[in-house]
Order: sequence, then C-alpha cells, then structure tokens
Amino acid sequence: MPSPKRRYDPDRRARILQATLDVVAEHGVAGTTHRRVAAAADVPLGSMTYHFAGMDELLTEAFTLLADQVSGRFTERLAAASTLDDACEAVVDLIVDESWATPRNMLLSYELYAYAARNPPLRGVMQAWMEKSRAALRQHFTAETAKVLDAVIEGLSIHRSVDAHPATREEVRAIVRRLV
Repeated sequence: MPSPKRRYDPDRRARILQATLDVVAEHGVAGTTHRRVAAAADVPLGSMTYHFAGMDELLTEAFTLLADQVSGRFTERLAAASTLDDACEAVVDLIVDESWATPRNMLLSYELYAYAARNPPLRGVMQAWMEKSRAALRQHFTAETAKVLDAVIEGLSIHRSVDAHPATREEVRAIVRRLV
C-alpha cells in the first residue's frame, strides 16, 4: 500500500501567522489557542507545533508580522513626501486616515501592548516598530521631533479609535504644525 502523499503547502507558515492575527483580533491573546489558529489557517493541528515551538513564539512572530506590515505603510506614506509641508500632511494622514490605524490594527495594537507588558521579550517587537516609525519620520524631522510625532501619531490614533468626537483633520493639522 503506498504511503499517503504529503500535502505540499509552501505558504502554510505564513498562513498560520496571518490566521494568528485574525484569531487575536477576534478572541484576544488570552483566547488564542493552537486549535483556533489551526482551524482559521485551515491546517492540521500538528502543523502548529511543527512550525512554532509554542504559543509565545507564534504570537511573537505574528506580532512582528503586524509591526512590519504597519510600519511598511507608515514608511511608504512618509517616503512619498518631498517637502516639509508634504511630510506634515503625511503625519496628519497617518492619524486621520485609516492608512495604518484601521479598527483591526488598533485592536491588534492594544493586544500587543498588553501582551508585551506581561511578556518582556516581546517588548523588542514594540521597540523595533517604534524605531522604524521614527526612522521614517527622521527623513523629514529632527530626531527629537520624530520621537514626539511618533507618540502623537499613536496617541491621537488611539483616541480616534474610541473618542465619540475625535479631533478633526484641521485640528490634527494644527497640532502637528505646533509641534513642527
């Protein structure tokens, strides 16, 4: 009797990571299990331990993927700016538009912050994400201003996600101008 064929699935690991983010967005880190992720990724449960040593490694890699995806969009938007005015408008866009701060990304960011607060090794993911954001900002602003703008982008984005009356584009633009 011939042995069963192994399913060739070169994208399985990437699909598991994306499914992990989907499960975290739906159930939170506390509700994320290997079984839920395997079902969401449409892979056998055994694939989880084959590809990842444990839940910490899985979550760390998934959150690293999130940070890379979001910082890529952030960097892309700032790289498109050719003048200081363009750079200021890019910052406004990052706060007001959903170029990075989609409801899903904000929810995942909250989960990442909480998880990193309880899991010190994951702080490195947060720190790398912050550095990528600041590096993108330093293309147009001083290092000190970039650090402040990074905090303002994140803080105002958080407020926009929960505030019943978030700052308007014009109000955000005025804040950015005062800082620059």
